[in-house]
Amino acid sequence: MSEATAQTGSGHELYVRHARVDGRSVALLRAIDEGHSCIVEAEVWPNGSTAEPVRPDPYTFASPIEATRFVTHAVEAFIALGCEVGAS
Repeated sequence: MSEATAQTGSGHELYVRHARVDGRSVALLRAIDEGHSCIVEAEVWPNGSTAEPVRPDPYTFASPIEATRFVTHAVEAFIALGCEVGAS
């Protein structure tokens, strides 16, 4: 469970998408339904970095449908850039 979810304790994880290039993590997107809203948490590994990922503030959406639209567009962009994207 993510740090933001652990703090609120009220969210239900919907899905996780993990983008990789040559087996190296590039990004991880996690959608969490909070009931009244849906958030997408991101972890991003800068190019060539093996250190801890950067964790920008979560993206907040009014519904899981809007969050899924955002994640779908991000996944399509990762694929266009040559990443392999899988569900976790």
